[in-house]
Amino acid sequence: MAQFDVYRNTNKSTGNRYPLLVNVQHSVLSTLTTRIVIPLSSKEWVHVVAMDVLMPEVLFEEQQYLLITPQLSAVSERLLSKPVGTLEHCRSQVLAALDFAITGI
Repeated sequence: MAQFDVYRNTNKSTGNRYPLLVNVQHSVLSTLTTRIVIPLSSKEWVHVVAMDVLMPEVLFEEQQYLLITPQLSAVSERLLSKPVGTLEHCRSQVLAALDFAITGI
């Protein structure tokens, strides 16, 4: 499981709102049975003012999504099947969002 790989959210209660999950956990922690993920959502589901740094727009499969960094969570690696793509091209945005969430800078 590579950092920035994208997975389909198969959870029936959250899959509509957050259809995709981005693995942000570094591979150095690959022995853990959980993965730290950030969900992706379309703008229509976001009912708060999106802060550009905290919740940047990212392009995936030719569609714009918001990285919902405030919903950062850990999930069992068993819930993440085969990756459907990567957000490696958005690496700097993802890391900036995480940095802003933790440090406020």
